[in-house]
Amino acid sequence: MLVLAAAAACKLSPDLAQDVAIEVTTPDSLEEFAVLKPQASILTARGGFDTTIPVFWFSPDTAIRVTDSTTGWTVVRVPGATGRLFARGDGLLSNPVTIRTLAAADTLFAAGPIRDSVSASSALSDSLKVELADTVPSSTGADSLTVPLAGRPVLYRITHPAPGPVTLETTPDTARALDTLALAVTGGAGIASVKVRLLAAAPPDSVVVVASASRASGSPVHGVVIFTVRFLP
Repeated sequence: MLVLAAAAACKLSPDLAQDVAIEVTTPDSLEEFAVLKPQASILTARGGFDTTIPVFWFSPDTAIRVTDSTTGWTVVRVPGATGRLFARGDGLLSNPVTIRTLAAADTLFAAGPIRDSVSASSALSDSLKVELADTVPSSTGADSLTVPLAGRPVLYRITHPAPGPVTLETTPDTARALDTLALAVTGGAGIASVKVRLLAAAPPDSVVVVASASRASGSPVHGVVIFTVRFLP
């Protein structure tokens, strides 16, 4: 989600070429290990843009850190918090933009059985569930804790058989569309799931579905879950 913030000068000059506001456009969240690069425009009293004035960025908060004041590149310092981002230039200061800092997923694992056998007459498997989480070291020296992450995408892919006899469903689909790839979003417990639906009259010997996930930066999350579904006569 993008947010936009602007701040105007207190008094407008009759000079319509005068710069009167800084408009900022940026995502409202930032994942750990990713980099945010905001955009800023200086507005003139005429309603145009002044592209000759440099804009500088800063944050007074510890949740985020501006690594380059001229580009605005920003990274997470404290996950699970919020930080304010400001732009300034030509004597103007933007309104603060609040950035939510998100923990980076680092593990994906099965949250239920990885093998399922169902009757071909029912044509629909049970849910193939995975959990996406962040591993947090324990402050007591005990084993690390896994913190479930909500609202994160998980990619499911049918790798066998060839496209045709089965499809993936994230929600009930009366149209029976053929989808060999599906994105499921994790819920509050960090769980994502899909089901396999049989489309053909003759079921394949087995269906193999692979679940994987990536961070916002594009790097893969550790762990790939492989499910096998058999449709019995």
